[in-house]
Amino acid sequence: MARRKRLLTATMADGWVKTIGPTNAPFTHFWRIVAVLENGKTEVFWGHAASLKEATGKQAATRDAARQRGWQRYDFEVVELVEG
Repeated sequence: MARRKRLLTATMADGWVKTIGPTNAPFTHFWRIVAVLENGKTEVFWGHAASLKEATGKQAATRDAARQRGWQRYDFEVVELVEG
């Protein structure tokens, strides 16, 4: 039997809201990287994961990316997705 499709919402600490779906994927968490580049511009990267462990695992890759790309700084956030 197929899972029913869900709408998932992530609300970040700064109030930014991302809606995912409709999906039947088993996502539970949303991650976001806000990177400040050498020229002062900002880039945002985001994704979703099936567990908190998977989402926080992106943090090590983010440190490597920051070093390789020369970001001045970055913020890495993970929040739980809410069905609604």
